[in-house]
Amino acid sequence: MEERVPLLPQYTLRNDDGREEKCGGGGGVRWWRELLAREAGKVGCVALPMAAVSVSQYAVQVASNMMVGHLPGVLPLSASAIATSLATVSGFSLLIGMASGLETLCGQAYGAKQYDKLGMHTYRAIVTLIVVSIPISLLWAFIGKLLMLIGQDPLISKEAGRYIAWLIPGLFAYAISQPLTKFLQSQSLIIPMLWSSIATLLLHIPICWLLVFKTSLGYIGASLAISLSYWLNVIMLAAYIRYSNSCKETRSPPTVEAFKGVGVFLRLALPSALMLCFEWWSFEILILVSGILPNPELQTSVLSICLTTITLMYTIPYGLGAAASTRVANELGGGNPEGARSSVQVVMCIAVMEAVIITIILLASQHILGYAYSSDKDVVAYVNAMVPFVCVSVAADSLQGVLSGIARGCGWQHLGAYVNLGSFYLVGIPTALFLGFVLKMEAKGLWMGISCGSIVQFLLLAIITFFSNWQKMSEKARERVFSDEPSDKEPLESDGSNLF
Repeated sequence: MEERVPLLPQYTLRNDDGREEKCGGGGGVRWWRELLAREAGKVGCVALPMAAVSVSQYAVQVASNMMVGHLPGVLPLSASAIATSLATVSGFSLLIGMASGLETLCGQAYGAKQYDKLGMHTYRAIVTLIVVSIPISLLWAFIGKLLMLIGQDPLISKEAGRYIAWLIPGLFAYAISQPLTKFLQSQSLIIPMLWSSIATLLLHIPICWLLVFKTSLGYIGASLAISLSYWLNVIMLAAYIRYSNSCKETRSPPTVEAFKGVGVFLRLALPSALMLCFEWWSFEILILVSGILPNPELQTSVLSICLTTITLMYTIPYGLGAAASTRVANELGGGNPEGARSSVQVVMCIAVMEAVIITIILLASQHILGYAYSSDKDVVAYVNAMVPFVCVSVAADSLQGVLSGIARGCGWQHLGAYVNLGSFYLVGIPTALFLGFVLKMEAKGLWMGISCGSIVQFLLLAIITFFSNWQKMSEKARERVFSDEPSDKEPLESDGSNLF
């Protein structure tokens, strides 16, 4: 009798006790039911808390800016806003991006059950990020003088320099907290990160209020409060890792070996940073360019509102991307390419549904969204007109955020960096300048142009993911984990044969 071949592929899923189970290969409905029931639960357990973690961390700086905004005069808010933006672009975004290299290294090591290597990679990342923070802190120390050199208002430049100088201790705290966060994320230990983020925010609010309004520090107190809160978060995360039984197998004491292989970390950390920063910086460039449009106060205000909106909305795909990164890295490290493929299928389905829902909500709130940010009728009307274009960006970000997480889980951040460079700096920004200035579409044109970059970014990442050879990526992941040394050809430095 001829053997019956299943219509749909089988894949292996790992239970919580470490046992493997074959799934799939049956009817379509049953196959999807098995896949969704198992994988969606695992994705949700990471994605939803990670979204909440992102919101809590973002709210620390928002709360500080809100309190500064209640001080007399406009100088404190202007100085703190400029300083916060510069600190994010020149420091915090770079550290977040570099730490993302651990999503590949720790995630794949955890999937391969090489638990001792998680601690080793994390120590390397902490040391590297602290070293990187030193030149950044020197830049921040002279940022006020640099702003004056490029023609900024002397008074605002001086006060912005004072504000960012008090963020320097927070920069070093960030250099430690980000690797600790990735260490926990790779093990799907998200709830401790959630509680520490919420606790940090709840402590930050009264600390910031006391320093801003009850001391002579004034708006500088907000900057100091951010630094103190970041160190509190480090203490809580480190205490959990040190004393929790959940990290018993993965925590390890620092050794000389951990500090010898910094190059292994940098091979993924640098392209990870570029991958994030290329996208992040493009939106900051957009805000700066809007300042030379006619009626710059209105144009800049509207674009800032749009950027704030998509930043807030991005917390959900960020959580989904973190879940995708963790699941894909774990499965590839464990030698289960079909499990990684299944994770990608499920998380992309969730991302599509999330994009549709958020887009519908934004469109439904089109005529009231502007009032959440301003009572000025011109600003409200302009924001209302921008909502459809913002929806395009939100939909593209929802999908590319997950695809970027998949890229980090697979370890092809090099290719992701090239995609972001081409999408935003060869397509997005030139198109934005052409529409905004040549066709005189002003802020609408700038935003439409950068949205084109987001769409190109999503399409390129989708093509790469669709044509990826999961078996070869699993082999490369196992080679990376067990050799702990880069091979002669990393998958993204080669001709692409390891991916397709």
